[in-house]
Amino acid sequence: MALTIALAQINSTVGDLPGNAHKIMQVAQKATEQGADVLVTPELSLVGYPPEDLLLRPSFLRRSQQVLDDLVSQSKQLSDLTFVVGYPRQVNDQVFNAATVFRNGEVLGHYGKLELPNYAVFDEQRYFDPDGAPCVFGCKGVRLAINICEDVWFPRAPALARAEGAQVLLVMNASPFHLNKQAERLQVVQSNVSRHSLPVAFCNLVGGQDELVFDGDSFALDAKGEVTARANRFSEDLLMLQYDPQSASLIGSLQPEMSAEYQAYHALTLGTHDYVRKNGFTGALVGLSGGVDSALTLAIAADALGPDAVTAVIMPSRYTAQISIDDARACAKALGVQTHEISIEPAYDALVASLAPAFAGRGPDLTEENLQSRVRGVLLMALSNKTGRLVLTTGNKSEIAVGYCTLYGDMSGGYAVIKDLLKGWVYRLSRMRNTLHPGVDGAPVIPERILTRAPSAELRDNQTDQDSLPPYDILDDILMRFVEQGQTVAEIESSGHSREVIAQVMGLIRGSEYKRRQAAPGARITRRAFGRDWRFPLTNRFSEKELFL
Repeated sequence: MALTIALAQINSTVGDLPGNAHKIMQVAQKATEQGADVLVTPELSLVGYPPEDLLLRPSFLRRSQQVLDDLVSQSKQLSDLTFVVGYPRQVNDQVFNAATVFRNGEVLGHYGKLELPNYAVFDEQRYFDPDGAPCVFGCKGVRLAINICEDVWFPRAPALARAEGAQVLLVMNASPFHLNKQAERLQVVQSNVSRHSLPVAFCNLVGGQDELVFDGDSFALDAKGEVTARANRFSEDLLMLQYDPQSASLIGSLQPEMSAEYQAYHALTLGTHDYVRKNGFTGALVGLSGGVDSALTLAIAADALGPDAVTAVIMPSRYTAQISIDDARACAKALGVQTHEISIEPAYDALVASLAPAFAGRGPDLTEENLQSRVRGVLLMALSNKTGRLVLTTGNKSEIAVGYCTLYGDMSGGYAVIKDLLKGWVYRLSRMRNTLHPGVDGAPVIPERILTRAPSAELRDNQTDQDSLPPYDILDDILMRFVEQGQTVAEIESSGHSREVIAQVMGLIRGSEYKRRQAAPGARITRRAFGRDWRFPLTNRFSEKELFL
């Protein structure tokens, strides 16, 4: 009889051990109904990924083992289904990023991850001990082995599995997303596993966890390294694979690829949905200015949570153009969200009057601009307190990089939806969103005028962003090279950028570190996002621009 393997691409919640166990049993029942012999779950599926310092709590480790034991007992309900479940396994004074194999209430074996990543967003060496002793088990005459995520990014663990007689490699993953990450996964698996003529079943986590987004995109490769099956992206899925011993292939359905814009939009939508819902908020609030950043943020929020769970707040001042108010209203109407309009003028005037004695002899400057932004932050946070809805900030990566944002003003909020989108990408995703489906009454979700007007904070008369910053196409290219690619100042200059502009940008980046450290978390969709990937000291006298001197 043919062997059927089910890859359970599930959305675990960190710390929700009973809930995750229940989800595993639900998908196991579904897999059994579809004829599965083996159920593979993602890395640390029982506890969610990454559990971080929960792993330092003895009570968490004990409870994880108890819930795993309960799950083993419950497996008696599904006769002959072999489970492969990830959890943190404690053995004496060691803790392993582990998988346990069990069937019919009996444990068949354990596997501990060999390669522990300690770069970028990973710090597994803080929590886990390496193992890597092969775990090979039989099912319907086929010998299957387990690797966990980083194991297949290096040659050692797959070679050990093959040497132990494995015919199929099951890989459990919590591989976080960044743009075009799947191409990297395929390349490393083909390099490190396909060389052994081993077919691979790669089961990846899906869902949002704080700054990380997991895209799913589980897949199978045949013994030659060709893709033979692929799950959905950015949603839970159960990928059924049939093993053909003659061709050493795992055969299943094959979902199509996504463009980079679709990847980014779905990642931001999933990250927003899970952050809001997993943290128990009733919905979201967005300060809607009539500009492209807040319009895209509102569209993502409405798609992620449903229009009924989203409120747009329009907060005009004396500097707000009427077309900005009109465009904000049109955007909110097209998305079908609730709208509040609250002028900031009374609060702003009261604060200016209160501060007048202390400001005597000093003319208006950036202080008054920031005060307007902070009034808006106060209003949004008050609405959040009253309604239980989370404030979504609207700053993009270009602005956050150079500090073109107001601390305790437009930075106030709980989740920064487009924090990892450079300004050019904001426009790309906005135009793409308008092609997905129209808004109410067939209107474009993001009005065309928002996409063509010069961006402005509208905190003083006739203001545009380019009064303070280089043109966004130049700024974005410098930021991409420096922040995401890690290029040197000399390399950036050799690409055609002027020394003066590079020095300006470097100074802005360095001087804004204290703001970024206090910014809300936001979905990571590039190789290097501000947050877990970016750890520069706040107190720091080194400056890249000094290299010009």
